[in-house]
Amino acid sequence: MQYDLTVIGSGPGGYVAAIRASQLGLKTAIIEKYDTLGGTCLNVGCIPSKALLDSSEHYHNAKEHFSTHGIELKNLGVNMKQMIARKDDVVTTTCKGIEFLMKKNKIDVYHGHGSFIDKNTISIKPTKEKEQQITTKNTIIATGSKPITPEAFNYDKKRVITSTEALNIDKVPKRMVIIGGGVIGLELGSVYARLGTEIEVIEYGDRIIAGMDKDCSKELMRSLKKIGIKFHLKHMVTSVSGTAKEATISFKKRDSEEEQSIKADYCLIAIGRRAYTDGLGLDKVGIATDDRGKVTVNDKLETNVPGIFAIGDVVAGAMLAHKAEEEGTFVAEHISGQHPHINYNLIPGVVYTWPEVADVGRTEQQLKDDGVKYNVGKFPFKALGRARASMDTDGMVKILADAETDEVLGVHMVGPRVADIIAEAVAIMEYRGSAEDIVRMSHAHPTYTEAVKEAAMDATGKRAIHM
Repeated sequence: MQYDLTVIGSGPGGYVAAIRASQLGLKTAIIEKYDTLGGTCLNVGCIPSKALLDSSEHYHNAKEHFSTHGIELKNLGVNMKQMIARKDDVVTTTCKGIEFLMKKNKIDVYHGHGSFIDKNTISIKPTKEKEQQITTKNTIIATGSKPITPEAFNYDKKRVITSTEALNIDKVPKRMVIIGGGVIGLELGSVYARLGTEIEVIEYGDRIIAGMDKDCSKELMRSLKKIGIKFHLKHMVTSVSGTAKEATISFKKRDSEEEQSIKADYCLIAIGRRAYTDGLGLDKVGIATDDRGKVTVNDKLETNVPGIFAIGDVVAGAMLAHKAEEEGTFVAEHISGQHPHINYNLIPGVVYTWPEVADVGRTEQQLKDDGVKYNVGKFPFKALGRARASMDTDGMVKILADAETDEVLGVHMVGPRVADIIAEAVAIMEYRGSAEDIVRMSHAHPTYTEAVKEAAMDATGKRAIHM
């Protein structure tokens, strides 16, 4: 078969690229190594983790807050197998939705390991069937990423696990140690902490979610401590070992040689991910990768080989599903002769703990480092009527605006539903709006979004109404 575009990998970046290319009239194929479409995000990442986060939050609220609302329960418990089954059902339904979209858009789907024979020929090796080859004018590498698992951590998929295995534990653990204070570790740590697991986080840096604004780190850590999560900041793990029943984690302070150890039911490795570009035959077409498997691309997301593009986790930048989607759309439109654009500064970041964390634009530290003069506006959710009504008073909204022009340069939130609220900030910043523009927008009352307006008021001259 001859295609205008072949996409290797069916995650959010890959399948979105394929759909957009087909919409634009390109004969398109997509190759997926595994039996189901959707990649890491839909199968063992974003979707299943959010399903478990929601389930665990329901249980936590029932246990901790229902009585305050006048709702009395007896014999409250966790049916972990049912919780996992519901998660699996969500995943299955979502993945079947992608299959439907492929058929709807007349995209040819191949299951098997795809690799380059040359720049225009791709081999597809299914698990059982015979190898086949297709030819293509253009190719997008969208193979995503895998968890980083150092040899010293003895990853065994049983007691020493990654996020993939953490999504399928069928009994609530008594204790879990998480290596890494980033997004993935904290989200999954939240799931099990809410269900009653003792969670301890070991983080090499001096704060959690280090890529986000410092105020967000402080607010989130304060909230996570309330549900019992313990933190060991500025510590490094020296070794991990697992047996049939437990894991032992040895660690020490960064500036000390004195080691300590913890025994736990599970040790979750969550120290980052590496690009999954192994076995693609990149050497056959002259494409090199760095020590994390990533591919270098130009401003058109094209590799050093004309006609071969790369998107998502296999290129530089944040490893986010929506970033990959934007890049997939970008490449499809570029191949079709259009002139698309991505503003990487306006790709929002989200942590789906509770309270949630969301940000877009530049942090306060980045502005300081660049010598940019700015104004800061903050508003706490505890001062908001809607937050008090729902008992979600942790967190705040922080807006950074240019001191001279009032243009919004960064928005950072910790609080209820901020994963959705951040879209307001993205829209304002996409049109280079000011804090004053936010102030002049009518925000429905009572809503969580009023915190954005109040923070903007604060940024424009310390005139927040409810603080």
